[in-house]
Amino acid sequence: MEVKRIKKIIENSLNKNKANNIVTIDLKKKSHIADYMIVASGTSSRHLQSLSENLVIELKKLGFDNCRIEGYESNDWKLVDAIDIIVHLFHPEKRSFYDLEKMWSENLPKEKALI
Repeated sequence: MEVKRIKKIIENSLNKNKANNIVTIDLKKKSHIADYMIVASGTSSRHLQSLSENLVIELKKLGFDNCRIEGYESNDWKLVDAIDIIVHLFHPEKRSFYDLEKMWSENLPKEKALI
């Protein structure tokens, strides 16, 4: 399945489940780790857990059995590894602290990306 279609499915799932401030970052020219990073906020630790679990269920329906959730123990951050797309789900204060959008907005060539 095409990565752009998967990205759209992820964005729609997050939107449908009321994630806030969904931002998609194109990583293709910045890193080898993924093609896209999607960052979104949840309103509570339970909301973050629900967003991540619902997203994995949606992806598994599409045949992505290797998707997994990182940060199960965390109350303010979850990561869903969707192979070519990384999804970070944050509590708003943690999101502001890490500011991934700013960090990944720099134009770094792939050769210089350490991650």
